[in-house]
Amino acid sequence: MQHGYLELKLSWELFKKGPETLSEPERDRLDDIARKQDSIEQRILASAASANVVVPAATVKNRLDEIRARYPANEEFILDMARSDLDEAALEQAVERDLRIEAVLEKVASSSPPVSAVDAEIYYRLHPEAFDRPEARRLRHILITFNTPQEKAKAIATLESLRSTLKNPAKFAEAALRHSQCPTAMEGGQLGTVKRNQLYAELEPAAFALSEGEISAVLASPIGLHLLRCDEILPSGMLPFDEVCERIIARLGDKRRREAQREWIKSLPIA
Repeated sequence: MQHGYLELKLSWELFKKGPETLSEPERDRLDDIARKQDSIEQRILASAASANVVVPAATVKNRLDEIRARYPANEEFILDMARSDLDEAALEQAVERDLRIEAVLEKVASSSPPVSAVDAEIYYRLHPEAFDRPEARRLRHILITFNTPQEKAKAIATLESLRSTLKNPAKFAEAALRHSQCPTAMEGGQLGTVKRNQLYAELEPAAFALSEGEISAVLASPIGLHLLRCDEILPSGMLPFDEVCERIIARLGDKRRREAQREWIKSLPIA
């Protein structure tokens, strides 16, 4: 029964679908992981740390409700249980066992030393690349494509005439909706947050030379002619330590907890 539940759980965790829908390679991977996981779980439950661990009935019920919520209809839930050789009583027992394992691992993780602000700052100084914000801007554009020299001349004239009238984002958005042949026209020409090396090489120098609110000259790219508008220049460079300290502490804390759990599991006798 437990093996059926373990396969069901891992199938959803790994592939976001029930075991019966898995391909042969997915099934092979699931079987391999389930065997290893089952061995580890048996060792955890046989350990001294699992003694006296009790899971409240309300916690079991919440987990069962979460499992049911994965299915659009209760009939699909019951069918999946049957495929995994589970009835509701067996499922409840398996879930309670699962939660006991989680509680034991949480107890083990809680013994890991807390991460201090000093630890976080050391990590910050040793990994500057992780906290370096690239140069980025929020941009809009109007794109007009062409197939002939005459169409190109007309597109240039249209964009040149528009350029002097687009004094604010709202005006630019209206013009994009009317004239732009890019799907972004429906969003007022918004390209969103653009970082270096994300634009056509023909557009990037001009885009990153714009001041906030400035509109480019008419620019050519492999797909047509553009007007670019810089809505915002985003901060770049190293994120201040104070801004990322809590995030680093949380990340290092999670790492320490996982390491404590792995080392503890390694220390358990193999049945």
